[in-house]
Order: sequence, then C-alpha cells, then structure tokens
Amino acid sequence: MKEYPQVYLIDASIYIFQAHFSSFVESYDTDGEELSALFGFIQFLLQFIRRNKPTHIAVAHDQSLFCGFRHTLYPDYKSNRELPDENLAMQLNGCVEICSILGLETFASKIYEADDIIGTVAKCVRISNPAAQIVIVSRDKDLAQLLKSEEDYLWDYNGNRKRYIRDVKEEFGVHPGQFPDYLGLIGDPVDCIPGVSGVGPVKARILLKEFKTIEEIYLNLERVGNLEIRGSKGLMKALTGNKSRAELSKKLATIVCDVSNEDEYFGSISFKKLELNRPDKDKFLYFLDQYRFRSSDKDRLLKLLNYLDRV
Repeated sequence: MKEYPQVYLIDASIYIFQAHFSSFVESYDTDGEELSALFGFIQFLLQFIRRNKPTHIAVAHDQSLFCGFRHTLYPDYKSNRELPDENLAMQLNGCVEICSILGLETFASKIYEADDIIGTVAKCVRISNPAAQIVIVSRDKDLAQLLKSEEDYLWDYNGNRKRYIRDVKEEFGVHPGQFPDYLGLIGDPVDCIPGVSGVGPVKARILLKEFKTIEEIYLNLERVGNLEIRGSKGLMKALTGNKSRAELSKKLATIVCDVSNEDEYFGSISFKKLELNRPDKDKFLYFLDQYRFRSSDKDRLLKLLNYLDRV
C-alpha cells in the first residue's frame, strides 16, 4: 500500500472546550483558579504527539468570535455563543502560547475562524507537496468540505472515528464539496445559519443530487416544481422567496481556503514549514511556573513531556 506524507491539522477549540467542560479533567493553580482547559489541552497535545509521531503538524485556534468577517455579513452568526470570562480568556491565551513551546506551528486570527485557517493551510500544503495526505483532527462535520482526495480524512480523535470522502457521502448523502450548499439549504442551528425554511436534509439531498449547487438550483428553479418529491410546488415557492437567505447561508457555511492577507502568516505556509520541532523544555518549565500549576499537575505534564524523548 502506498504511503503518503501526512500533515495533521488540529482544530484546537474542540479539545480545549472538551477539557474545560469535562468532569474527568480538573486542574487549579496555586491560588485555586481554574486551569482545566489549559491542563487538558496540553495533555491532549503531548499524548497526540507521543501516540501518532507526526512529522508535520499545525494547530488552528479560534479568536474571531463576534469580530470575524462572517459576523459582519450576518450579525446573528454564532450569536448563541458567549465571550469567555477573564479566567477562560487567560487559559485560551495559554493554549496558543504552549503550541510553539512544544514545537508546533500554531495560527490564530481575529478575522478568520480556525476552519478557514485549516482550509487555507491545507490548500498551501497541497500546492507545496501534492502528494501530502491531509488529516483534519476535529469532530466538526463542517470541515468535511475540505476533503479533496480519497486519502484525506476527518478524524474525531477522541471518538476514534475517521471519515473519508466515501463516509461523508454515505452519512449525509452529499459529496463533501457540496457541504456549503447542503448547509445553505438546511441551515445550521449550532452556528445560527438560517438556511431555507421548509428545506430539511431529505429535500436538500434530492435538490443537490439533481442540481449539484445552490446556484444551479436557482438557475433551474422552474424544474423544482416538477421533481418527484412530496410538496415540490411548495418547495419551489420556499426557494423562490428565500434566494438571498440561501445564498447568505451558503457563504457563511463556506470555509475560506485562499486567505492571502499578508498579515495572516498561515496564508503563505508550506509543507516544509509545518515540520514538528523538538519541545523547548526550559520554556515549558517556565510556562508551568508562569501559570502557577500545582506541583502534582506540573509533575504529570513533565512526565508526559519526558515520554517524547523515548519515541
């Protein structure tokens, strides 16, 4: 079986907040302030590196809540979220900082989401090394749209579930590349994307099987009423009255893969620059002291760091 050079692209927020809300992860600093999100994320990174021995890896962070370009397009986008309090904000900053100390390339933006960072980095990798296999480490189904080759996969790491293009097709009934159109039609309550009222997954799948994209649907709107689908006339009416809403929803659901802003370093990254470097143990120790980890937690993290020298 042919082997491909792998690049792991980690969606940091998934693993940060999983630790933050987990009843199995508990850590406090020497003053009793919460450190569970930071502690859990560091554990995750160290264990991931030890178990998978990546040669090329990057971590994408979310810093664009309520200030990214999608919020400008649609103020209600992700309006169900809350800004982190002072303690969590401190931990989130630590999660960004620790990545470079551990030898990982890490990216964050006030304009683009982690999804856009991953999408753009994946495209840059494919350009600089077309043979590379892209592994997106996340359980977020929206990232499925970034799968381009049969070797790429979306990996729900903690659930140990890998989704290849064929799996996405089987699970959702659409090609990964159609995901923005699919979400543009059905909406996404998790991100407050409205979609088109009256269009659910079944009708969306039928529409996209017939017309491939939202743009093609609206170019052939008169044909919708003749489709062999229950309520086709009402569906055509719903689509007619919600064209701008469908187009906006697709735009919100589309991951940006061509960020070229010179202020966004990830937009010009290459495969080679994503090589994993050795952790800086001195900086790691200073980091643990700076965040005032308790001795027991420091010992646990140092033990995990030392394991890396054995692999």
